[in-house]
Amino acid sequence: MLRHLRWLIDLTQRNLTTKRLTDAEVKPYRPAMLDTFHEVAIYLHRFHNLDLFQQGWYQIKISMKWEDGDDTYVGIPSRVVQYEAPSMGSDDSYGVWRIDDADNSFSTQPFKIRYSRQDVPLSVMIAFNLSLSNREVPSKAAVIIKFELVYSPLLEKGSELQASLSTSAAAVHEFRIPPKALLGLHSYCPVLFDAFHSVLVDVSMHVSLLKTVAQSSQKKVPSSLNGEIFDGRIRDKSTEGLGKVGKEVLLVKSLLTARDILLEDAQKLGKAIDQTIDFSDFISQLDDTKLFNSLLEADVSSSTDADLEKSELPDSRTSENASPFLDFRSNGALQSLSRDSLLHFAHTIGNQIHYLWNTFLNFHRANKTKIMEYLRESWANDRRTEWSIWMVHSKVEMPHHVISSRSEEVSLHGGLRGKVAVLRKLADDPAQAAATRAELHRRSIAQMKINSRSIQDLQMFGDPSRVPVVIVERVINAPRRSSSGNSYFGHAEQRASSTLLSELKSTSKKSVGEHQLIGRVLKIVVFVHGFQGHHLDLRLVRNQWLLIDPKVEFLMSEANEDKTSGDFREMGNRLAKEVVSFVKKKMDKVSRSGSLRSIKLSFVGHSIGNVIIRTALADSLMEPYLRFLHTYVSVSGPHLGYLYSSNSLFNSGLWLIKKLKSTQCIHQLTLTDDPDIQNTFFFKLCQQKTLEHFKNIILLSSPQDGYVPYHSARIELCPSSSTDFSKRGKAFVEMLNNCLDQIRSPSVEHRIFMRCDVNFNMSAHGKSLNTFIGRAAHIEFLESDIFAKLIMWSFTELFQ
Repeated sequence: MLRHLRWLIDLTQRNLTTKRLTDAEVKPYRPAMLDTFHEVAIYLHRFHNLDLFQQGWYQIKISMKWEDGDDTYVGIPSRVVQYEAPSMGSDDSYGVWRIDDADNSFSTQPFKIRYSRQDVPLSVMIAFNLSLSNREVPSKAAVIIKFELVYSPLLEKGSELQASLSTSAAAVHEFRIPPKALLGLHSYCPVLFDAFHSVLVDVSMHVSLLKTVAQSSQKKVPSSLNGEIFDGRIRDKSTEGLGKVGKEVLLVKSLLTARDILLEDAQKLGKAIDQTIDFSDFISQLDDTKLFNSLLEADVSSSTDADLEKSELPDSRTSENASPFLDFRSNGALQSLSRDSLLHFAHTIGNQIHYLWNTFLNFHRANKTKIMEYLRESWANDRRTEWSIWMVHSKVEMPHHVISSRSEEVSLHGGLRGKVAVLRKLADDPAQAAATRAELHRRSIAQMKINSRSIQDLQMFGDPSRVPVVIVERVINAPRRSSSGNSYFGHAEQRASSTLLSELKSTSKKSVGEHQLIGRVLKIVVFVHGFQGHHLDLRLVRNQWLLIDPKVEFLMSEANEDKTSGDFREMGNRLAKEVVSFVKKKMDKVSRSGSLRSIKLSFVGHSIGNVIIRTALADSLMEPYLRFLHTYVSVSGPHLGYLYSSNSLFNSGLWLIKKLKSTQCIHQLTLTDDPDIQNTFFFKLCQQKTLEHFKNIILLSSPQDGYVPYHSARIELCPSSSTDFSKRGKAFVEMLNNCLDQIRSPSVEHRIFMRCDVNFNMSAHGKSLNTFIGRAAHIEFLESDIFAKLIMWSFTELFQ
């Protein structure tokens, strides 16, 4: 055995030549049988409480198993490294991490959560081993990793606390590592649990295929190999379609792939964080071709003439020139090696992987923060591609002018791709057309076979057909329409924008070539609920925004809570006062700690919350802040009121409310608050410049939403209005033109304008009344954050 080890070490370290090895050099060394396993190293960096509902003791529990196996085929915790001492106080933690032998799970140290946006450093690495002794190599099965959030009340202590934490999980988040990723993976993995347990656990995950010595080699092929001897080599009955290929050949190929992935990824990570790992000595001694030739020549020298006649080696095999098997991985040359040589090859590659793996883990420990930040950025960049499965993208041209006469040409959508115009017939139902398009796309998703090298979030990939389909329509600005007709641009006077930042004494400038402002950019997002809503209605969208930009300041508006039945003008004024007060408070805080460079003020509204936002922006209190408007996200907002609503049941409800209750906002929404439609609140609101200062405008709609007219949420022409030649039809088109003129306005040089149709899978709701009247989809915007993930992580630049 010692002679074998000395021979193996010498073989891997020196430059091998093509000199034939004698029988005396080869025959005495019979290699050991190989067992392989995947090591999954999980780094738990921190626990960040976004919005947990309850204070208490929390703990993260981790376990893993093969996707196609029962509970007996699980990952075994192999090692735990606490790479930084926990910085929590004695009252904020209890006990230590532990491993449960009953279910082979790992649990972190229990820690106490007291308030929202609280950070708890975990700083622990747990490695799981997944054996491949009874499985195919490479594996065709995926691995499921389960993260459980375990909770116990604050009153529990000591043994009672451990007993309480051992009962059941408050939330679960599972991930899937596809078979391709098991040969090599280095990825950020955000654990978010569910909507009722909004936390972020920063996790980075690293996977590689490793080898270990299981038992000594025997002359007879073990039954576990399910093979037989054929000309001194192995024919694996489970892989007979591949010819003379046994598990050893597949093992060598898998180990070679795993080594190459590990080496390439380690070099890439080192270069990305500007801390290069020195693999020069290792690479200089790495010559697979020489190693293969040496083993091949050894087989030739030990073979009899009869063996050579039976072999399937090409005639060029005995050439004294360069090796004929330069690409021995792909041309089947490995099949020509004897079983002993294959195992020697596997041992050698396995030793190289062990060296690379341990070197990388040490490097990771020394640069964990930079590596995690790089992997997180890479993860965010990859979401746009990976999640594009559920998104359909198109570009259309903004109409120059919308006119109401059906006999005249109506320019709705001028297609830019392929210079093919996309015209929508007015007789078609746009909502139904969008729903049909989404359903066809959903059916195509159900037929997809998704297999990549990226870790998969089972909240989405568990059942891809249940994820909302989002149709994204990027609207390209066209030149403004003429100031003639009913356009107000030719008559409106330019308002001088006030310089609000000059009021701050601490704002400074420095000159580098040109004058540049220095200091912090204060980013504020205001969330406004809808009719009879709660200030936390949009918390799921807020949480996604915080994940994209943790430094953002947010205001969950409470000014109109329980006050959404009155006049929109009063609601808008209350919101304006609330926003101004909040912005000034945050500006004062920044001015005390440093300098303020600029402000980015964004708004998110749900339902009539969008009407309240636009009304507030038209208020004189907000005029000094209009120049700082950044991103506007409308979640099913009735921007053109409730004219031409096709939901007869909902219309009946509105009529009943107007008759039985004094609900001023309902009269304003239906444009019945004044006998002259041009004197109504909505008609005048559309004349106000409430949208033109935003740099990014995103309109979210759903054809399944029966509460808000589809055209009103999208700010587009309604087919019914095109045949309405009454005052109402003309007023509607003028309102539409006024809104689109604001979006076309050159007040912002590069404005992003998108319409996003969110088509939910409503099968879970069944045939309920909410589904029938269209309320389910309207509320789904508040109860599901998957649509927000798809949109916000695909266009992160709009939310930063």
